[in-house]
Amino acid sequence: MIKILCVGKIKEKYLTAAIEEYKKRLSKYTKLEIIEIMDSSLEDETIVKRKEKENLLKHINKKDYIITLEIEGEQLTSKEFANKLESINITNTNITFIIGGSYGLDDDIKKISDLKLSFSKMTFPHQLFRVLLLEQIYRTYKIRNNEKYHK
Repeated sequence: MIKILCVGKIKEKYLTAAIEEYKKRLSKYTKLEIIEIMDSSLEDETIVKRKEKENLLKHINKKDYIITLEIEGEQLTSKEFANKLESINITNTNITFIIGGSYGLDDDIKKISDLKLSFSKMTFPHQLFRVLLLEQIYRTYKIRNNEKYHK
């Protein structure tokens, strides 16, 4: 099972449509759960990150393999990502991805991460990044199953 914890709600219809499309495609391969954590309108970064951390922790199980999405994380090719997820699945049936809010993730969340992953050194809007993550997860299943998918 794959769980994606994300801070913030999707507001744009085109992103919602893309997310729904990838959820449908992924249903052939795995159970997928997306949990949205309310983002805060406060401006104090420390308070915001602490509140988001508390809400994220409510949805994390001790058995979960935690992958945090962080700019400082490891960068992998799609093939390396597919191989990494395949090896993780051998010993962990639950993989939880965590996408932080506009201030990033609290250090306590980073500390419990089993894998810190970066898609780029660039910053992406977290709503758009959700689509990117889903596409890459879908791509890993296509790679792992030797199924044709566009390059």
